[in-house]
Amino acid sequence: MTIKPDRVVIIGVAGDSGCGKSTFLRRLADLFGEEFITVICLDDYHCLDRKQRKETGITALDPRANNFDLMYEQIKTLKSGHSVLKPIYNHETGMIDPPEQIEPNHIIVVEGLHPLYDERVRKLLDFSVYLDISDEVKIAWKIQRDMSERGHTYEDVLAAINARRPDFKAYIDPQKEFADVVIQVLPTELLKDDQGKILRVRMIQRDGVEGLEPAYLFDEGSTIYWTPCGRKLTCSYPGIKMYYGPDSYYGHSVSVLEVDGQFDNLEEVIYIESHLSNTSAKYQGELTHLLLQHREYPGSTNGTGLFQVLAGLKMRATYERLAAPEAKVAATV
Repeated sequence: MTIKPDRVVIIGVAGDSGCGKSTFLRRLADLFGEEFITVICLDDYHCLDRKQRKETGITALDPRANNFDLMYEQIKTLKSGHSVLKPIYNHETGMIDPPEQIEPNHIIVVEGLHPLYDERVRKLLDFSVYLDISDEVKIAWKIQRDMSERGHTYEDVLAAINARRPDFKAYIDPQKEFADVVIQVLPTELLKDDQGKILRVRMIQRDGVEGLEPAYLFDEGSTIYWTPCGRKLTCSYPGIKMYYGPDSYYGHSVSVLEVDGQFDNLEEVIYIESHLSNTSAKYQGELTHLLLQHREYPGSTNGTGLFQVLAGLKMRATYERLAAPEAKVAATV
């Protein structure tokens, strides 16, 4: 039996298709428990079905294909503790199916292409993450998947990417300006022409966000370059390099953590964790433990998994702060 929550916390997870949202959501379910969290895919707010989009030439990335008024009203209703009848977009048929009833839950994650696009929806979010895959990595991943698994030609893959790019640049990419945390996946700087096998991953944490204490390496506010490979961290060629430092992002002060390279032995990530502060973990080693729970998840051996878990811990801290008894009292004053 699900207990009705006293406080509904809304989390936004934004990014393009194929950027790792599904893996991130699985990590959040592991952290919070499946009964504690409800995920709403914002594709359900498409107001144009697949046939209508094809006829009009309007893509799903275009705001005109989405009902932001209904999205805002329903997320606001859920946040106030009431159920909604949410539409369903059927990905198999491309049609809009009859609605389903969604009950308020302790945590509701709204994920998809547009959680940070509409200002009204943005203001309802208690925490937000944007998953930012660079063009170079996105192209390498898509070429590898579509050519090997789907039999597409290299030219077809590039044509599909280029057709999608204008709307992505216009409507999806700018949303990262508003995120509390951006997880950025880039090509490695350790090798040339690696083709997306080794990744450089950055966690960009916005400073000055209420309740968000950015994680840091060694010394808060300093600029740190660290090569942890050695007796306590096994690293095969080309090794691992880490970075931490203050920066500016879209005119906002941010704190940046970076991992370039792959972990050979996930158990040894606890050595990295022991040098991180403000992780929001409840005990030393929890971050590593969560990473080890599902080592088969994509990105577990590089900074993607590490920073997804770290972002999840920040979300948990946000929930616990907002759901605390004193927070409830303050909200009624």
